[in-house]
Amino acid sequence: MPDGRDAIAVKTVSSISDVEAEAWDACAGPTNPFVSHAFLKALEDSQSVGSDAGWLPQHLIIEAPNGGLAACAPLYVKSHSYGEYVFDWAWADAYHRAGGRYYPKLLCAAPFTPATGPRLLINPAAQEPEVLKKALAGAMVQLGEQLGASSVHLNFLEKTDREALGGMGFLMRTGHQYHWENDNYQSFDDFLGYLSARKRKAIKKERRQTTAHDIALKTLTGSDIQERHWDAFFRFYIDTSSRKWGEPYLTRDFFFAVGETMANKAVMVTAEREETTVAAALNFRSAETLFGRYWGCTEDYKFLHFEACYYRAIDFAIENGLKRIEAGAQGEHKIQRGYLPTHTYSAHWIYDPNFKLAIDRFLADERQAVDSEICYLKTTSPFKQG
Repeated sequence: MPDGRDAIAVKTVSSISDVEAEAWDACAGPTNPFVSHAFLKALEDSQSVGSDAGWLPQHLIIEAPNGGLAACAPLYVKSHSYGEYVFDWAWADAYHRAGGRYYPKLLCAAPFTPATGPRLLINPAAQEPEVLKKALAGAMVQLGEQLGASSVHLNFLEKTDREALGGMGFLMRTGHQYHWENDNYQSFDDFLGYLSARKRKAIKKERRQTTAHDIALKTLTGSDIQERHWDAFFRFYIDTSSRKWGEPYLTRDFFFAVGETMANKAVMVTAEREETTVAAALNFRSAETLFGRYWGCTEDYKFLHFEACYYRAIDFAIENGLKRIEAGAQGEHKIQRGYLPTHTYSAHWIYDPNFKLAIDRFLADERQAVDSEICYLKTTSPFKQG
């Protein structure tokens, strides 16, 4: 069992509404919108997460001696592995075939969001933050044991959380995504100047062809995103979800709540033709990062997806001085648009010692494969050599 679980009192709450928003956000900080009280509350209030959805909230909190919170963590009891983007379906199948029961499991993550961010949330005024992080992790393991869970998972971890979990018995897993880094570019053309001539020409051609469709593209934030935009976007989301996943994770009430409480964090690129919104891409932002999340359309236009999701995102990042764009899961086509492969990390506690040994061996091989794939993918970079 990890150290620290008995030294500090860690409580569980079954709803984020049981925690004051100001206290939670003091721990979550401003760097990632997906662990904010508003985002997690929107998910719960809209029933996008909950017992019926297979995401039962069991958030952890450590109260500060003088009031408020010293630390907290978003935590869910899962009855499936949907909406996680760190895939363990093969683990569940193997454990089932060996006679075990993989679900329930515990997951510390931002639901439906493959974005790296803080998971063990510490109030910057708290003393001994590493001790608090270990206490949160230890409490997760203890809770999972009480619930008869097969495992505990923390997905899309930042470096500081990985370091805190080191030596505690968690198995570390690597994956990769495609991120765009802002090398202090002054404009989109400045960015293009760093690409090879062939790639630069291809992107310019794609952007020209997008404008030839007689479509008006706009980048909206804050109150400029009106209810009609959220309604249109939800239609696109449902259409994309039904085609790709079979069942949408998020409800209309979720997007309505986000529009009410997080509009200043939302960045929506809309495409309109004859005053009708035909496509949109939804991003969220922090002070340093733009997170690409969802795309959808009702009419298909060549290169519109690249323009709305990637090029307009780069425009926005440069104009607003953001350091990077995280474009979400999958998609080697992103490389040719300047989004390069980047490691992602997760941590896993496996209770069954024999199963843990098998997973540990699997992860060692997987890490080598991921490293090799990233090395190869970087050879296809569109940037000039040197």
